Amino acid sequence: MSLKEVLKEEPHVGYMLANEAIVRAALEADVKVTAFYPGSPQTEILDTFDRASRYRDDIVVEIAANEKVALETVAGASFVGLRGFTSMKSVGGNVASDTLYSLAYTGVKAGLVVVIADDPYAHSSQSEQDGRWFGYTAYLPMLEPANPQEAYDLVRKAFEISERYGSPVLVRTTTRVNHQSGLVNVRKLERKPFERLSWKENRRGYATVGSLARKFKAELLKKVEKMKDDPELLALNRVEFFDGKELRKAKPEEVNGIGIITSGVPYSYVLESLEKLGGEAYILKLGVLNPLPEKLIGDFVEGLDKVIVVEELSPYIEGFVREIAKDRNPGLEIIGKKSGHFLEMLEYNVPIVIKVLAEVLGKNLPFDYEGHFRKMWELAKFAPPRMPTFCAGCPHRATFWTLRRAMGRIENYYLANDIGCYSMLALEHIGWTDSLLAMGASLGIAHGVQHSAEERVVAVVGDSTFFHAALPGIVNAIRNNSKMTLIILDNAVTAMTGQQAHPGSPKKVNQYEKRLDIEAVLRGLGIEKIVVVDSFQARKNIGKFREALKYDGLSVIISRGECALYHFREYRRAGGKIVPYFVDKDACERAYNCIRDFGCPAIVIDENDKKAKILPEVCVGCGVCAQLCPHNAIHSTAVLYGGEDKPYVTVEDYRELEKLIGREGE
Repeated sequence: MSLKEVLKEEPHVGYMLANEAIVRAALEADVKVTAFYPGSPQTEILDTFDRASRYRDDIVVEIAANEKVALETVAGASFVGLRGFTSMKSVGGNVASDTLYSLAYTGVKAGLVVVIADDPYAHSSQSEQDGRWFGYTAYLPMLEPANPQEAYDLVRKAFEISERYGSPVLVRTTTRVNHQSGLVNVRKLERKPFERLSWKENRRGYATVGSLARKFKAELLKKVEKMKDDPELLALNRVEFFDGKELRKAKPEEVNGIGIITSGVPYSYVLESLEKLGGEAYILKLGVLNPLPEKLIGDFVEGLDKVIVVEELSPYIEGFVREIAKDRNPGLEIIGKKSGHFLEMLEYNVPIVIKVLAEVLGKNLPFDYEGHFRKMWELAKFAPPRMPTFCAGCPHRATFWTLRRAMGRIENYYLANDIGCYSMLALEHIGWTDSLLAMGASLGIAHGVQHSAEERVVAVVGDSTFFHAALPGIVNAIRNNSKMTLIILDNAVTAMTGQQAHPGSPKKVNQYEKRLDIEAVLRGLGIEKIVVVDSFQARKNIGKFREALKYDGLSVIISRGECALYHFREYRRAGGKIVPYFVDKDACERAYNCIRDFGCPAIVIDENDKKAKILPEVCVGCGVCAQLCPHNAIHSTAVLYGGEDKPYVTVEDYRELEKLIGREGE
């Protein structure tokens, strides 16, 4: 990531990730309070703000417990009169939606912008959710960029729109926009010092209930009607004509023949497909998803014979086009998802879009895409499978090895999994998960199952998820005397999204943050059976796990071991050295416990003697594999130089690391 380009004060053209361009735009808009919960594909927005705040004292950047709290934090700043900003992935929008819908009613004072990032193809999500409906159902303006430059331009514009209408403004992105890089033309970065404002001088009501809600709803509908005719909002949509080689501006009244309506990253696929085909078409590129420019759409389709609607996920735009066309052009042929030309799932690309455009425009495909993919998949069969796996030194691998041994027959248990790195247990090559729905859902599901099933129930959550969404489920389980075992994987950070801090993390974004102790929270709630273990003492922990699994009530296992990526990066910075393990080939009897039962990516089969071999460039020296070997054939390389044969990673190491990090922070 290019922080230098984001923070350079003079106007310039910089090469940026779209997520970085979004940060630059918000900084130029003089945003003062930001708050986030990490989640791909928008995590880099949080990370860039975090890094930028280390060089500026005119902005507050916080990592909130969840997306709802993040939205409420920036809304509070906006109520007082300071501009606020947050971003979240689509499922995070669900968490924040309760507050979001009420904010639409109450409105805001200073600009408030919310980026909601969808994930077509579910690259890193549990569902292909379409966040465009948030704008429509909440009566909030929603903009959609197609590339990094538009991401920058629309976020800047969003703050202006927010203050013009006293409304939060949504900016919808998708994975292929968030993670797209390009040249971005930015303006001068001018910011004012951070100053608190007087609430009594800015006081007004932000309460909505009953008669107030009905009054707000009426005012909200009037706002939306004004937005439909707002010249600045309408200017974010544009009509163009592609003549087979070049793109030019066009007017709605000149449109005829075949037209295309699109938005976001599919717009880029449309242009590239037309260029490859040498095809001609009028294009309506939408930058505003709510309120949709109904008159402009009507003017665009009125003179057409056919219109192709290119949009990922649900037929959001297509539905409005069909409704508008009934009055403006009843005989219009509409090609989209309802016609069967496009799917309502997965993300699009040029091969998908060009196939439909070629059919409608009567053009020959310039390349045999289907044949190419057939050959590609045939060749892929010869490549060894590369399944997702835990990192070398990941504490979760050791914890789940222990859990499996403690369970004995896993069919006698129900495992309610949750969202995090440990979600990989649900993947096909492992398949060790009975349910996996949403953050914190494992607790509620597990409680329902323990009412209904004979088997013992086990729920799993991470430490970040514990604070994000698991606490209500834990309270419910305590209140209703649930009989199950909860395993909390305490790896010190929100590991899956880039090792960001959370309320229980030793890592900090701001010096004023306090660390919450998970065990203390649980004891304060009244849980009596709490077992705390060092994740890496896998074999020693089996008996402790069995004891918790047999407990007649709610038992909790806190398995502590820091995320390998986080721990070893920080340890190296603090001067620590990695001490890998090795296999004593004379002692190895090819039992393969280290490979078959543990699956660490640092351990492979040596092609020469078919015995286990440890790759020193991958091994981080956690020492768990040595505990699992029935023939005592695995040792630390330290013994080769007169050192101790002990795991490099210990709880004492963690505590020492925290002290080092703390001193650096001071």
